[in-house]
Order: sequence, then structure tokens, then C-alpha cells
Amino acid sequence: MELKPAVVSAYLSQHFGAPVQVLQLATLGAAEPGPPPDTPQTSPLKILGYGQPVLVRYCLDGQERRAVLRTMAANPFGHERRADRAAGMILSYDSFNDLPQHVRALDVGVLSPEGHLSSIGAGEVFLLTDYVEGSLYADDLTRLAATGSATAQDIARAQALAAYLGRIHAVRHHDPTLYRRHLRDVFGSGEGIVGLIDSYPPDYPLASPAWLAQVEERLVAWRTRLKLRSERLAQIHGDFHPFNVLFRSGTEFTLLDRSRGPWGEPADDVSAMAINYLFFSLQRSGTLAPPFAALWHNFWQTYLACTGDEEVLRVVQPFLVWRALVVASPLWYQVADDVRRWLFRFIDELLETPVFDPLAVG
Repeated sequence: MELKPAVVSAYLSQHFGAPVQVLQLATLGAAEPGPPPDTPQTSPLKILGYGQPVLVRYCLDGQERRAVLRTMAANPFGHERRADRAAGMILSYDSFNDLPQHVRALDVGVLSPEGHLSSIGAGEVFLLTDYVEGSLYADDLTRLAATGSATAQDIARAQALAAYLGRIHAVRHHDPTLYRRHLRDVFGSGEGIVGLIDSYPPDYPLASPAWLAQVEERLVAWRTRLKLRSERLAQIHGDFHPFNVLFRSGTEFTLLDRSRGPWGEPADDVSAMAINYLFFSLQRSGTLAPPFAALWHNFWQTYLACTGDEEVLRVVQPFLVWRALVVASPLWYQVADDVRRWLFRFIDELLETPVFDPLAVG
């Protein structure tokens, strides 16, 4: 990437609201940069990779000033994704200036592959997407809970969702670091298992702090085992549940809100959808029963037939625990206590089950 003095001058002029002349760009390293040239530097600075600080010498209002342009290198400590690095930079900008005697942050922005700089120093980050017509798949499940009768289209849609997962999970990627990162997100992030456990009220009678602590401790052993399965790293959606699926006619659908990165454990997607067939059935019948039993069985059977991935039954348990903690949460759903008790018993069983059998649930 080339960082051009003229581009940096234009960016700084916009930032300060006054003309800025860049005198020198120099990489910061072991050797202290020499004095600035007598005339403004005109040659671009070649940046070899992210993470190399650049000293910017510039003139503003007749005075020479200095700044450091910093980027962040990808690494296996929570900075694997571009979004991770962006979050780290924004946090630095939001926190540097509140601490006495800390170097001041002047701005935070985006450095394009062409070397252009754009500020994002104020306001919230936003995302603009297409608009897609359709009805949430959750509406289908709500209808089934009310009527108790599944149509051929309901079965076909469950099969279509499972077949879709089979297709995207067929795209594999070899990177043990990313697989472990995905597991850390699932087990330890605010949106993952630990975040869900922390969100339960401390005085909640159905899930005591002692029981939640036991769940968390037992999951450590599962994460240790799963870390060795990095060959399973695949393309995933990351939040594949009925509120993120828009159906139109028949089995035509579009997905919303892909989460937690493009690569992960396929069991994540499978469990996120499957738990909802169980959850809606519990609300209607107190167990896995018609019409949701048919969706549950067809979903699992279609996925296993499409992928041949019997190993998913040896790794899906903690992902089902995660999703069960979500749907059982008093913060997320208003359901009968008996539904929650069933889910908590299910969690205990999952954690002691080396090979999950979907047909044995009921």
C-alpha cells in the first residue's frame, strides 16, 4: 500500500479545518527518523503491512507538528478479523483521552487499500443493506404452535433449510486459529455462553448461580476437546435462527444478520435452528411432539443425509446448550416455568452425552 503525502495533507486539512502541508512520512522503528527535509516530501511511503506506525510531520498555521498514524496487525489474540481491528481502534479513540498523561488520540478512520484516509471519529457505525420482501420463518412456527398441524410446505421448508446448511458447510477452510477463535466467541464472548450465563438474574429460582457455575465449568472440558477439531472449520452463517430467515413463496428464502465471522463450527448453525423446533414444541405440548417433531426429525435427517457429517453429533452439545440458555432466558422470552425447567434438564443431559441422538429427544 502507498501512503501519499498529498492524500495525507488533504485528510489533515479536512480534519483541522485549515490548510495542512505534510513535510515528511516515515515509518517508526528501531531507528529514530532523521530531521524533516527542507522542502515537503513528494514521494509516497510504501507501507509493507498493517501494524507499522507512521510518523507524520506536518505544518499547520505556520508551526511544525507531529502525529503518528497507527494501524493494527492481524493476530490470533482476538484480532483475526477486520471487524476486530476496527473495534480495537475505535475503543482506543474513545478511551485514550480520558486517562491523565496518556498520548492523545486525534481521530480514528479508515485507511483504504489505495491509501486514502476517511474519518469515522464521531457518531455510531452503521450498515446499509438491501430490502427484501418476505415473512419471518418464526411466523410459520408461531402458526404451527397455534394450529398443531403441519403442511407439506412446512416439512419442505425445514428440509430446504437443512439442505442449505449442507451446501454452505461444504465450503471448508484450513485455519486452526480461526476455529479456536470461533470457539472463544461461542464460549466466552458477551453474545456467547458466558454472556448468557452472566445475564441470568442472580436470584432467579429456576437457574441458581451454583447451577450456572457448574454448567460453565463443565463446558470448559467441551471447549478443550473441540479445539482439537479444527479440520471441521467451515463457512457458516453464525446466527441461523427463525428470526433471521425470510421466506417468500414455497421454499424460497433470504437470510438476515450473519454474525461472528464467516468461518466456524457447522454445529453452530445446526443447533441455532434445531433448538427452535424443540422450543416451540415445548410451549405447545411440554415435550417434542407433533407437529414440531416432524420438522425436527426432517431437519436433522436432511442435514445428515446431505453432509454425511456424523461427527456433528459429537460436537453439537455445547452449541445446543448455548441456544437452550438463550430460549430459556427470562430476559429474552416470556414462557411458562415448565418450559424453562425442561430446557435446563436438557442442558444437564447434553453435557453428559458424548454422542447426541436427535431421535432420542422427547
